[in-house]
Amino acid sequence: MKAHEKVMDWVTDELRSGRLRIGDHLPGERALAEELQVSRGSIREALRVLEALGTIGTSTGSGPRSGTIITAAPEQALTLALNMQLATSHVEASHVYEMRQLLETWAAEHATQDAPWDSAERLLDLMDDPAMPLEDFLSLDAEFHVTLSRAAGNPLISTLMEALRTSIADHTLTRARALPDWATTATRLRAEHRAIYEALRAGDSRTAARLLREHIQGYYLETSGEPEDSGD
Repeated sequence: MKAHEKVMDWVTDELRSGRLRIGDHLPGERALAEELQVSRGSIREALRVLEALGTIGTSTGSGPRSGTIITAAPEQALTLALNMQLATSHVEASHVYEMRQLLETWAAEHATQDAPWDSAERLLDLMDDPAMPLEDFLSLDAEFHVTLSRAAGNPLISTLMEALRTSIADHTLTRARALPDWATTATRLRAEHRAIYEALRAGDSRTAARLLREHIQGYYLETSGEPEDSGD
């Protein structure tokens, strides 16, 4: 086992045992190096990997938020991986579309009534501004979909949705700018968002899932330039 892997295994064991929790500080480099009998260079290498994975965050300066802190933000690692896959064309826009269909419709079908409805409604109210720039609208739109994905209470689904949102932000913006009449598209999206939200609030998960499926498909077809399927 490489020295930096020994450090990562130690952090994993500490988290699994409960001796380390989100928000806790890791010991300093010197203390870790002495405890694990590895070089400080190996400690730094392991910390860089853990930070890239979203397990820890580091901050310089003084105060309670300085130093190395357990953050457990897995969407950071997923976003990095998705960005690399998209850059190599191993993952395409159609694959993201299919994944969104699976994740979002499942979340709608399993939504609970204690979901973050107030947050979702606030986002809809903000998007009602007709003068809102396209970039801001898309940002709120993506946040709305991530918020709805939390309705089922499955943190892995919302984490995957957050990673997808971040990974495809630039791609989504480029496609939206190419639309011939963004104002008309935005008006339709607002109405579809409201209908999905109202179905979920009413507890009609089946209708909400159907509306979400149609909403995601419609926007994907519009921005991809692919012809709509005329069959059932």
